[in-house]
Amino acid sequence: MPGPNVPFPPMEAQLVEALPEGERWQYEPKWDGFRGVLENDGGELALWSRNERPLLRYFPELRKLGDLLPPHSALDGEIVIELDGRLEFDAMQMRLHPAESRIRKLSAETPARYIAFDILLWNGEPIHERPLAERRKELERVAKGFSLSPVSKDPALAKQWLERLEIIGLDGVIAKRVDLPYKPGARDAVSKVKHHRTVDCVIVGYRTSGTKIASLLLGLYRDDGTLDFVGHTSGIAGPLQEQLQKMLPPLIKEDQHIEQEWGRTPEGGSRWSQGKDLPWHEIRPEIVCEVRFDKMEQERFRHGTRFMRFRPDKDPKQCTWEQVKPAPKPGDPRLDDLLRGKLG
Repeated sequence: MPGPNVPFPPMEAQLVEALPEGERWQYEPKWDGFRGVLENDGGELALWSRNERPLLRYFPELRKLGDLLPPHSALDGEIVIELDGRLEFDAMQMRLHPAESRIRKLSAETPARYIAFDILLWNGEPIHERPLAERRKELERVAKGFSLSPVSKDPALAKQWLERLEIIGLDGVIAKRVDLPYKPGARDAVSKVKHHRTVDCVIVGYRTSGTKIASLLLGLYRDDGTLDFVGHTSGIAGPLQEQLQKMLPPLIKEDQHIEQEWGRTPEGGSRWSQGKDLPWHEIRPEIVCEVRFDKMEQERFRHGTRFMRFRPDKDPKQCTWEQVKPAPKPGDPRLDDLLRGKLG
């Protein structure tokens, strides 16, 4: 675990719907990678996850940062992987592999980088005890050679980041109190706002808990007509529960030989079974609904989505991947543009 002088666990962020504004707040992009506390503990370099997992083994290319970090020093930041100018969380997941030879291969093919956004210790000095406004100045003064997360006091620029930076894989915007010290594990000094999008999906099944419908299974069509499972909704109650109880059971596929070109399903073996999870019920893909989501990971919604409304005006075949895979356009921002302060 981190040395005794390193404040740990890292500060957390509280999810809010809107960016807080005022002189006490500073804004940063929300990086989509693995949180990491980089520490030189008397000459021994380490990289710790938020749950004290050592990460340097999985990202050996970051060992060179040890030359930039004096003994008894520690930074807080994010490990990210960039491919073609955007962050790729799926490539991060592939690093958590037990074979050292595989890790070496991936570290050469898709090298990670460390984005520092806070300073905890420097040459043994407990900088984490100072307010963020002072810590940021010290980070810029001493952390030469590190990639630093850009910051701004301008809420208009922060809102611009929220709208524009999804194209390069960022996960939203972080707001931090500039007048507070580093608070390990606490959420009252940091807020996060995510850029939510909506998408029309076809309902391909549902999960039950007793007699209630617990979640909806969602699908999107490929260009060739195959249907992929992409995630589920969460939190079904009240009038929606009653409406679904009437709509969905009549659509259950009693005949399992009904033709349907399937791509990815919730599980490879038994189509709807997930071990000890609640039972799944496959239905004919006839109902379209609009859902809200934040991010996709490995071509699935990373978190449970929020049901917004039914779309009786949409044909199920219109629920395609094109909705969530916008084609890049000339002039779109790139990661290096952000790090060099060329946006806004």
